[in-house]
Formats: sequence, C-alpha cells, structure tokens
Amino acid sequence: MLVAAFLTVLAARAAARYTEDWPSLDSRPLPSWYDQAKFGIFVHWGVYSVPGFHDEWFLFDWLFRQPPNQECVDFMKRNYPSGFTYPEFAPHFSARFFNPGDWADIFKASGAKYVVLTAKHHEGFTNWGSPFSWNWNSVDIGPHRDLVGELGAAVRSRSLHYGLYHSLCEWSNHLFERDKKSGFKTQEFVAHKLLPELYSMVVTYKPDLIWSDGEWDAPDTYWNSTQFLAWLYNDSPVKDTVVTNDRWGSDLRCKHGGYYNCEDKYTPGQLPKHKWEKCQSVDKQSWGYRRNMKTSELMDLPTIIKDLVETVALGGNYLLNVGPTSDGMIPVVFEERLRGIGAWLDVNGEAIYGSKPWRIQSENASLPVWYTSKGSTVYAFLTAKPSKPIVELLQPKCDSSTKVTLLGHQGPLTWTPISADGGLFVLLPELSQSVSQVWTIKISDAK
Repeated sequence: MLVAAFLTVLAARAAARYTEDWPSLDSRPLPSWYDQAKFGIFVHWGVYSVPGFHDEWFLFDWLFRQPPNQECVDFMKRNYPSGFTYPEFAPHFSARFFNPGDWADIFKASGAKYVVLTAKHHEGFTNWGSPFSWNWNSVDIGPHRDLVGELGAAVRSRSLHYGLYHSLCEWSNHLFERDKKSGFKTQEFVAHKLLPELYSMVVTYKPDLIWSDGEWDAPDTYWNSTQFLAWLYNDSPVKDTVVTNDRWGSDLRCKHGGYYNCEDKYTPGQLPKHKWEKCQSVDKQSWGYRRNMKTSELMDLPTIIKDLVETVALGGNYLLNVGPTSDGMIPVVFEERLRGIGAWLDVNGEAIYGSKPWRIQSENASLPVWYTSKGSTVYAFLTAKPSKPIVELLQPKCDSSTKVTLLGHQGPLTWTPISADGGLFVLLPELSQSVSQVWTIKISDAK
C-alpha cells in the first residue's frame, strides 16, 4: 500500500504539467522568492549607450519613426559624418571599465534582492555571444566579453537573484520585418531567431526571472509565447524557480503572465488582486544612459524611497533602473542613489522584505502614512516629517499587549488609544534629519 501511495504521488506530479494555453499557465504559483524580495535593480545597457542621447530608443527614433525624431536627426548631423550607420556605434561599446564585482557590490549595498540586466533590447544586440546573433553581440564586437555571464556570476556570488530582460521584437531584423509585412501570418523570425535564442539563453544562464518586452506589434500566437512558457515551466532547468512578467503578446498586459508590469512606471492606485511590479528609472527621461542628463531630470532619494514604500504597501515589487555608460561605469549619481536606498533599508528593511499588504494600505489623518504588515505586526511609514511630536494613527486597533517602537531608535515609544474602536496617539522622539524623509513606526500585536 505504501508503494502504491508513493506511485500515486509520482503519477500526480508527472501529470501536473502546464499546457500551452493561458488558463493553465496562469495557474502556476509564483515562486515565493519573488514576493519576498520586494526590491530589485534594472540595468539598461547596450549599443544605445554609445550615442548616449535621447534614450534607449535612439535607433528607432532616428531611423524608423515616421516622421523621424528631429532631435536625433540633428544630433547625428552635428556629431557624425554623413552615411554613418547604427552598427558603427558597436565597436565603441567597449565596456573597458566594466568590473562585474564592482557593479554587484553596488547592487548588494542598495539592499536589492534581485538584478535584471538587458540581455537584448529592441536594437537586437545581445550582451552575450548568442549563436543566433552573428557579429551583433558583445563577444563578436565591442567589449568582446560575455556581459550576461560575467554579471550573473558576480551577482549570484553575493546571494542575489539574477534576471534577464529580453525583447521579443528587433527593429532592424530582416526576418522580423518580413513577418511584419505579412501581417504576422508568417513566423520566420520566431522560428529561426527568437525562440532558438530564448531557449539557448535560458539553458545557458538559467535566469531566475525573464523580463519580456517588445511584444506590442503582434499577438502571443505569433510569438509562440504559450509554447515557450509551457517548456519553461515544465522542462527547463529553471522550471521551479523562474518568474515571468506579462509582456508576451499584444493585449496581454495586466491580463496574463506570472506577475503584471502592465505599463512602465505603473501605479495601480489601489490594492490589486494579482502580484505586480513597478519598474521605475532614476533618470526620469530615459532607461538607457544619457550623456546630457541633468540633476533636475533625476529622481531624488526621498522620492525613490516614498515610491518604494507606496509600491510595497500596495503589494508590488519595485524594480529601479540605472543606465551604465558605454565603457561600463555606473554613473556616480546613480550609485549615490542606490547606496542611499541601502542605508535606509538597513534600518527599515524589516518593514519591507517579506511583508504583506495590511487591511488598510494608507491614511492621511495628520500626515501621509502607508502600511505593511507581518502577522500581527503592523508597520506605519511616515512619508513626511511630522510638524509636532505626537502622531495620530487612526487605523490600528491596539490593546494592553501592544508595543510601539520606531525602527532605528532604541526603546519603546509612549502611546495612548484614541478610542475603544481603534487608533492611537504616538509620542515620537526627536527625529534626526534624514535625507530619506521616511520613518517607520512598528506596532506589535495590532489588528
């Protein structure tokens, strides 16, 4: 009987395979590491960092947009000879100063738990020696290095999860253009370039996360997305741990996939029913590096931390982007932001990592407050410095066993109930000047 029971369990596991359709694929539980992590770093790095102008869509805006972006056209006329082509930028994508250990140290210091690198953006250039991208990859030209592999090894050696961004479309690929002209009734690009490259990337680098993008021109049936995802979840080397997003075909965002991105810099406004992620960029004008960025165009540290807090309070993960230079340096201003987040998380991280949305996500009685929770512990984030030492929190329900503390401050805080129905007044200590301007009150044994 014991043997029979064991065989029954094995048979059930063998039968629990995901089929090539969205109801089946959407039924897969999201691997738990992702929701626990809360905070990740996004890295947009490619040939577009050589011109370092406008944004990472420089190629499209210069040559493919109709009409072309005049700023990009004028930039090329002023700085490059007539007839200069986009592939001529690639040898200058040198990565000569790229030290993956230095990058990984910065990411670790930021408090991030995962890192997502652009393995391939819409320009089609792969940051590894893809056998399906001859002479348009980082091993054949430019750095002559496996950037995906080097960063992955460094990130994982610091106990961070490693994800890869991968664009489905390629603006200048002749096979994709041919499929597009057919109204996506042919699939030459998918059969000979996209899917073989995706399978190879997963088997070679075993990413913990695949951040798909570039899907908007065609339905998932053109990209064969469900076929790929069924293999990924059933038979790939990362089938039990990999996380995916929702960009697998036109009209799928916020509807199907592992977690939802919905749109870039998406904020739901209220607690969604499905796990989601907000991708945000320190440079508000671009995801890739811009040589002409200005301080006024960057997110400051308080804004980033408030954005992180609000995202986590609404059940989301926060993926913050930086764009390195073509020679492989993370601009100092980006590093400063990342280390500032890490310093804040060193004090307040217990209210972020592994937390869950509370029954009430925010209130604004005496000042803006956002909530997270862990079991019977509630965390109240004060996202503005109180004008007086007594803070009013209307939502928590407390009793004699409740203890109130301020993260980073020694000893309990004095508090009194507002009414029998709930709420409390909290007497704060003198708050030191903080560049983050966000403080966390911990309320143990609250409802």
